[in-house]
Amino acid sequence: MKKDIYLTNSLGNKKEKFIPIDKNQIKMYVCGPTVYDDPHIGNARPLVVFDILFRILKCNFGDNLVTYVRNITDIDDKIIQSSIEKKISTEELTKKITKNFHDDCSYLNCLKPTYEPKATDNISLMIEMINQLLEIGYAYSNNEHVYFEVKKFKDYGKLSNKNLDELIAGSRVEISENKKNPEDFVLWKPSKDEEPYWDSPWGKGRPGWHLECSVMSKKYLGDKFDIHGGGRDLIFPHHENEIAQSRCANNNDVFANYWVHNGFITMSNEKMAKSQGNILKIKDFKNKIDGQVLRLALMSTHYKQQLDWNDQLINNCQNTINKWYQSYVNLNKKVLIPDEFLNPLNDDLNTPGYIANLHRLYEKSLKGNLKDKEIFTSACNFIGLLDVDKDTWEQSKKMKSKLSEKDILAKIDERNKARDNKDYTLADKIRDELLQNDVLLEDKDGKTTWKIK
Repeated sequence: MKKDIYLTNSLGNKKEKFIPIDKNQIKMYVCGPTVYDDPHIGNARPLVVFDILFRILKCNFGDNLVTYVRNITDIDDKIIQSSIEKKISTEELTKKITKNFHDDCSYLNCLKPTYEPKATDNISLMIEMINQLLEIGYAYSNNEHVYFEVKKFKDYGKLSNKNLDELIAGSRVEISENKKNPEDFVLWKPSKDEEPYWDSPWGKGRPGWHLECSVMSKKYLGDKFDIHGGGRDLIFPHHENEIAQSRCANNNDVFANYWVHNGFITMSNEKMAKSQGNILKIKDFKNKIDGQVLRLALMSTHYKQQLDWNDQLINNCQNTINKWYQSYVNLNKKVLIPDEFLNPLNDDLNTPGYIANLHRLYEKSLKGNLKDKEIFTSACNFIGLLDVDKDTWEQSKKMKSKLSEKDILAKIDERNKARDNKDYTLADKIRDELLQNDVLLEDKDGKTTWKIK
């Protein structure tokens, strides 16, 4: 029996009952990675959030009735810049980072999406959409560039709930003499010498980032679909621009019915940023912490809220998984989870509420009843936890650091000098080396402290 699902819709910013366009064909698109560097913990959050939503939709509507599309952006200014810095081709870079991304998804026990299109495989469709926008007067070309003319789309800003002037004032708008207006965004741009390019009616170049998602979502989900997801940072300009160009090109009043956005991750209540030197990559944890510990940490706070990443959070989640494995049993059959335990997930992906239910199920399972242990294990499996057997879990437990205190302090001093010289690549490398030896750093108020995990 299907249960009602509620989601907070950023378009209107209120919780709404999920009513699919077609209950036999649920459609969801989530913005995937731009593969210029290895994914960090901030990138991991939407991976887990929308994996859980995918699981809920499949549970309610059927495994084969949910289409989940998550793209790979493999052509972008950041990719070109990163390939130059690393002195490798964009193809070599994107292939490597895409593989690392897939490894990280497996590590976090995320289900594979139904489709995972690459931008570079869909350039011809992007050129086709640009031509449509030019023909109906929503776009213009100038000096081998093509821009979308924002003022011609009357609903621009509705997702952000701001008017055009507010959006421009609160963002960094690209300045170009090729534009009619500052707010117009690029659909096609020329490529410089030695940069990747594709032939087009406007010269050799490449598509704008916003256009890529509009085209790939249309290819697999049609002109309109149920759910569009991503991080909160994508609301403007990315998702706002997607809506504008898609609705105009498709000539409809709807692009996606429900817009779902997860909140940011901070470290010691400071936003993660390269300039802060506090970026933690997913790969940093692989040699010492099982992926399900990170997964539990990522769902410990409601997806709409800011999640502060710190040592205590990881320790608590490690201890919780350790404890829960006391009631783990091998499941040789499908075990139904009572509806009342699933209710929090149906209510706007309330993972903290579901985790509270798991704690109650665990306490009940300690009485030794095999059925209760089976239900508990199944309920954990449903959100991607206790996904390996008990022996495998025991073998994967963390190792203590082999570095001496003198070595650690020397590394921290070297990292501080690198940060002073704005050599963030070296600073990140040193943090990675320490983390691989189970040494966690915390930067706060201009000072760096450390502890052993």
